[in-house]
Amino acid sequence: MEHAAAWVEKSEYARGLGVEIEELSGDCARLRLPFRDANTNPGRVLHGGVAASLVATAAGAVARATLGPEAAPLHTAALQMTYLAAAKEEAVVARAQRLRAGKELCFVDVAVATDDEKPIAHGLAVVRGRFGAAPAQAARATGDDGAAEPGPLAPHIERAPFMAGLGLRIEHMAGGRSRIRLPWHAHLAAADECMHEGAVLALLDTTGAMAAWAVTGPGPFKASTPALQSRILAPVPAVELVAYGRCVHADGEAFSCDVEVAAADGGLVCARGTVLYRIVR
Repeated sequence: MEHAAAWVEKSEYARGLGVEIEELSGDCARLRLPFRDANTNPGRVLHGGVAASLVATAAGAVARATLGPEAAPLHTAALQMTYLAAAKEEAVVARAQRLRAGKELCFVDVAVATDDEKPIAHGLAVVRGRFGAAPAQAARATGDDGAAEPGPLAPHIERAPFMAGLGLRIEHMAGGRSRIRLPWHAHLAAADECMHEGAVLALLDTTGAMAAWAVTGPGPFKASTPALQSRILAPVPAVELVAYGRCVHADGEAFSCDVEVAAADGGLVCARGTVLYRIVR
């Protein structure tokens, strides 16, 4: 278990969030995340990207414990996140359970709850071990037309504690489209010298949400992410990323937004996903 525990404990990103290992074995893990203002949205509510980061970290720890150090490098090939309730000013615990493991894939179920057992989020992850295989050739991002209209919401969103800590820069948010840049910083690193997948998921989640806000514009609304689907295509290099969001379907208060995450230099895609976002008047 030592290499799996070290992967969590030596990750700058996980340490920055405050992740603590309470249990780690060959088939399960329990990670605790104490409440920190730095992990919140306005209103001191846990950011959805932090919950996704915790799920990816717990699943990654179980996968590494299961597949062994020779499976490196690993990445979360698929993740389905469902957000069940808000966690406000309270610690949360992720309980990860291995469902099945094959030669290179590990299937992990992760439940996130508060100390009083209130369900917060649920994730189902498929973690892939590459066993030293060369990465597949990456596609180039579709990108956008380069417009730069961040709109009136962007400055306020960038100042939210978790977003400000990541260093997210909203370059465009209009007409149902969004573009957000994530500069590389050492505090985003995983223990394997890649960018931590949690930071990628937080970027994907935020970009999808901003594409929905780019449809409605500002107003006296309440909003949240009920679900997120992501595919991290390979271990993400330690470089600046840019994410492109597009609202592909709007139905009342529900917005389905596709997101593409790519290296800012060269435009090679490293992750894709869909965010279901809800904006209620």
